[in-house]
Amino acid sequence: MRQLFGARAKRKIFQRGCTAICRPDKVGARRRRLSALSVVGLRFLLLGTLLFLTVGKAEAVPAFAAQTGLACTACHVGGFGPQLTPLGREFKLEGYTMRSGDDFTLPLSVMAIASYLQTAKSTNFAPAPGFGTNDNAALDKLSAFLAGGYGDHFGGLAQFTYYGVGSAPTWDVLDLRTVDHITVDGQDVLIGLSLNNNPSVEDPWNTLPAWGFPYTSTALAPSPGTIPVIGALAQTVVGMDAYAWWNSSIYTEAGLYMDPGQGFLAKVGDVSSVANELAGPAPYLRAAYQKDYDEQNFEIGAFGFFPRLRGSYVITGESNDFRDLGVDASYQFTGTGANIYQVNAAYTDEHQSRNASSLLQASNQNDTLQEFRVDASYYWQNMVGGTIQHFDTWGSPDRLLYAGDANFRPNSSGFMFQVDATLFGGAPLEGRFNVRVGLQYTAYTEFNGAVVNYNGLDRNAADNNAFRVFIWSAM
Repeated sequence: MRQLFGARAKRKIFQRGCTAICRPDKVGARRRRLSALSVVGLRFLLLGTLLFLTVGKAEAVPAFAAQTGLACTACHVGGFGPQLTPLGREFKLEGYTMRSGDDFTLPLSVMAIASYLQTAKSTNFAPAPGFGTNDNAALDKLSAFLAGGYGDHFGGLAQFTYYGVGSAPTWDVLDLRTVDHITVDGQDVLIGLSLNNNPSVEDPWNTLPAWGFPYTSTALAPSPGTIPVIGALAQTVVGMDAYAWWNSSIYTEAGLYMDPGQGFLAKVGDVSSVANELAGPAPYLRAAYQKDYDEQNFEIGAFGFFPRLRGSYVITGESNDFRDLGVDASYQFTGTGANIYQVNAAYTDEHQSRNASSLLQASNQNDTLQEFRVDASYYWQNMVGGTIQHFDTWGSPDRLLYAGDANFRPNSSGFMFQVDATLFGGAPLEGRFNVRVGLQYTAYTEFNGAVVNYNGLDRNAADNNAFRVFIWSAM
């Protein structure tokens, strides 16, 4: 990868923001085994952290903090990534290039997330080797980042992660950019290219799958078996997106994603099923409108993703064709920073033409899947707050595709509640150590097609209700 640091003499940016390099811990269908921490040890660590650290002024995640010299609260809701303010979105769109001075800054950071999980009823089987059927503690992920800007036109971030559940190192977030400004009809237009490995990871809003709530989760928690394909191909594809930010209001983007091949994915530690390989270029389209006021802003947008998957281990000349179309919206009140409110929502409509797997893995040649998510958050002093989310996924019945689900449907719905606080014990490390502690509770009203006995093993949706305590640190 190119060198991602260097001097920027164009302008000072003490009024501008930074974006977090701490991506949301989005966990896919695959589960990774993790070296367990003891429940007692994790509880002691939580208690010790809460007693030792005090709430204070937040500094940005180290690589970008050193580059910009700004507090995280300038560009993050909650004083810690990845939920962005308008300043944070600008920093990301500008290719991570803005900096406060000409001095060299080290573009390296590390992050760790650990948690304890308890479900309402023990699972029928252990969620991963080395873990029990309930009351599990885990180091969910340990990441290293190379992140920063080089000159006026190049920047990016690359995240490399060790997942304990599975004891697997792999590449994670990749977003490398080149940017420039042009003038069209007297209006400023920011144009850019993003090389990335996850459709929507380049997006500046917290509505689409790559950066949507919850921003941290664990592979040990029961999770529904079906999600739209736009959120299922993270780290298994590589794409190039061209975008334009018109007069800081209208955002347009178009890109193509390709399959990098099993050999490449094996080298970066993230091999997918041959049946889920792209059968050709997958177009991605995005458009959004953002309006900023003095103390509030809103966004409304649309997106589309059109991948063709092989669908079979045997080459048949056919493919499974997907069409994901969606709309999203976001409202944010920042005020003076004492009280911050935000609402994010997104709806995805997926049409599936299973030309390659019909009669073998699916009973229908055409299926549909819909997903709706909405979350609302409040933060006091931009550091202590809470979020509530409603999620709902539903689709057409298919006796083969959902053979293990009650009613042969993918339907799952429920609510997630989270309270968290960002704490800083920065005195020993000059403010470069950030910690967020939080509690999550997930309540299911339907799971994999039913409310009761959804898997034929007398397990109900509410049995998967989960309580989680987490520590998320970066330095």
